[in-house]
Amino acid sequence: MYNRYMILLLLDRKLSYKDIGEKLDVVSHTIKKWKTRYMEEGLESLADKPRPGRERTKPEVEAKVCAVVQQPPPTGKSHWSSKDISKKTGVPRRTVSRILSRHNLKPHLQKSFMASNDPDFEEKAKDILELYHNPPKNAVVLCLDEKTQIQALDRLQPNLPVQPDRPERRTFEYKRNGITNLFAAFNIRTGKVTARCKKTRNQDDFIEFLDFLARQYGRKKEIHVVLDNLSTHKTKKVDEWMSRHPNWKFHFTPTYSSWLNQVEIWFSFITRQCIRRGVFHSVTRLTATIMKFVKGYNREAKPFNWSYNEPGRRFRFTQ
Repeated sequence: MYNRYMILLLLDRKLSYKDIGEKLDVVSHTIKKWKTRYMEEGLESLADKPRPGRERTKPEVEAKVCAVVQQPPPTGKSHWSSKDISKKTGVPRRTVSRILSRHNLKPHLQKSFMASNDPDFEEKAKDILELYHNPPKNAVVLCLDEKTQIQALDRLQPNLPVQPDRPERRTFEYKRNGITNLFAAFNIRTGKVTARCKKTRNQDDFIEFLDFLARQYGRKKEIHVVLDNLSTHKTKKVDEWMSRHPNWKFHFTPTYSSWLNQVEIWFSFITRQCIRRGVFHSVTRLTATIMKFVKGYNREAKPFNWSYNEPGRRFRFTQ
């Protein structure tokens, strides 16, 4: 709009088309067009005229669609679809899709969350955060947990390799060859992981893993362990083991808050990079692959740049 008014103003000042074009960076055809339109229709002709093409959706229609999405879905359905919204509002389905996209509304997607109901959440979370950010001098801080029931899945047909425009492909049929349980301890200073695979996951297996860690780190160092509230972590046998190892101290995460445990991040790595897409003909093969991954990971291990600045925040959103 600014250029249109300036064209008329400069014409009134008797400037040539060439001078106006240089000042406003427009061509002579544009200058002539707006001069002719003004001469024929007056000042109002400088405003935009309706253009061909799809008419923009009215605000009240958009508001109607957005309001429906936030209401309970049709009986028997878990969420709204563009087809259902179209039936409900009378707005064409393609228009509904455009409105949802414009407002970033995705009723077909769902995101999960965890909320801790632990009355001592703040105190426990603060204790663990202090360990992460200000660990005791010369002490070892380990994040310990178990990844249970890892299946040794074997495909009934060989995978098809990656090709241009095609990802790796595999048959949906598989054979179960047994399971293993992975015990892992993540050292927050070095980023290295100590791991062992066990056939079972009980208090004896847990104590055996603690014994292995105790031999590795010795009795002189102060050792702090972050772990969850699993029953096998709090048995009488475990208490007796702790009494024989006074240099060890357990720090339990709040209820439903194992995400405060850094080893959970490492578990996501091994799941995505080693286990989920693996083909394992036996539990022995599965165990060997896991330990090979751990060995390779430790060669390039680095501590996590882990931060959490709200000890009072109980919610954790997941994919």
